[in-house]
Amino acid sequence: MSAYEPNSRHLREVLIFCFNMKKSASKAHRMLSNTYGEAAISEKTCREWFQPFKNGDFDVEDQHGGGREKVFEEAELEALLDQDSCQTQQKLSGSLGVTQQAISKRMNVMGMTQKQGNWVPYELKPRDVERRLFACE
Repeated sequence: MSAYEPNSRHLREVLIFCFNMKKSASKAHRMLSNTYGEAAISEKTCREWFQPFKNGDFDVEDQHGGGREKVFEEAELEALLDQDSCQTQQKLSGSLGVTQQAISKRMNVMGMTQKQGNWVPYELKPRDVERRLFACE
């Protein structure tokens, strides 16, 4: 077998060929498996890709339908917090177009926690420690 590794676009094009040859999804899967071995897609994926062909959609480009969520920068999140440090994770996630879990994870990475409705660092900065010491004295 050659060193060629088919990509998803190539495999979809091959599946369109099989579809036009009136092959079933399982037959197309067998053909792909015989040709590409481990690099072939599963029979379930073949069936899923055959479905749009039956509906007349022969687009072979990858469609983003889930998977990895939108990546956002800490700077974007920090800018939102600078505007209003009282925002909830729900509100922040809506503003950035990501999940609430993504905001929660990023806040933990940034070392931020919500205290009395405001986002503050977990660890105090040295000047904040000094202020507290002076206030206690």
